[in-house]
Amino acid sequence: MSESKISIWFIIGSLLTVYGIIICGISIYHLFYPLKDTHIVLDNLHAGVWWGALLLIIGIFYIIFFRPGKVK
Repeated sequence: MSESKISIWFIIGSLLTVYGIIICGISIYHLFYPLKDTHIVLDNLHAGVWWGALLLIIGIFYIIFFRPGKVK
């Protein structure tokens, strides 16, 4: 019987990647279809796009470097 060990960092990387896709996707959608009757301070900086992209990059980094089966 072979035991498969998955690193906690791989799981965290997967979660960060999923959250990054969701946040970045929703923020890009709101760039083209902005919310009506709302005033968000510093909305012109598009923090959601940057935050989503950062989560996506960090998540992909963790997935690549902590993937299961990688020879150490």
